Amino acid sequence: MQTWVDALSWLNFGFLLKGLAVTLYISLVSIVLSFILGSVLGIIRYSKIKFISAAVGFVIDLIRNLPLLLIIFFTYFGMPKIGYRPSAITSAIIAMTIFESSMLAEIVRSGIQSVSEGQMEGARSTGMSFVQALWHIILPQAYRHMFPTIIGQFVSLIKDTSLATIIVVPELMQHAQVIYGQNANYIVPMFAALTLLYFIICFTLSMAGSYLHKHMAS
Repeated sequence: MQTWVDALSWLNFGFLLKGLAVTLYISLVSIVLSFILGSVLGIIRYSKIKFISAAVGFVIDLIRNLPLLLIIFFTYFGMPKIGYRPSAITSAIIAMTIFESSMLAEIVRSGIQSVSEGQMEGARSTGMSFVQALWHIILPQAYRHMFPTIIGQFVSLIKDTSLATIIVVPELMQHAQVIYGQNANYIVPMFAALTLLYFIICFTLSMAGSYLHKHMAS
């Protein structure tokens, strides 16, 4: 029992919360960027622009079939070879954004395709351009359909931030490793604390997503 008290002392717990702040920062920035980029890529795939849509589809399929850990490694160790040396946190954000954008692109494309083609035809028949019909008619319905899936993807992104510890990003998992590295008896208490913190974040996001989805559907 004393081991748990020592492991979860205010000093150690405060150190964990500093790592949690970094995790939330990486997650928030990556969520915003990947949502924007993933939406653009999904729309491009849906639009079937000659050559461009096929090229984008190839890149998306390639990224989706790569491990996120490999993308993190490439971003952190590979980008300096081409003249750009990002920090560990920036590398993690870039890698997460690239990976999640490819996932969201497919979700967005499928969401748009789930809307009846008659909606687009009806909008175009009123004089709207393709872009206007997409923006005002199709996308609002599509996002409503795919909202739960997008939230689920964002929850996965938050959990995936733990992989950034491999490039020593000072996030939640890395701070836990520092703590139990001082005393092997702290391993179990640290992982119990990690379990609780990740659960609180992901469960809160899931519940907020469910609430918003019900509100949008009403």
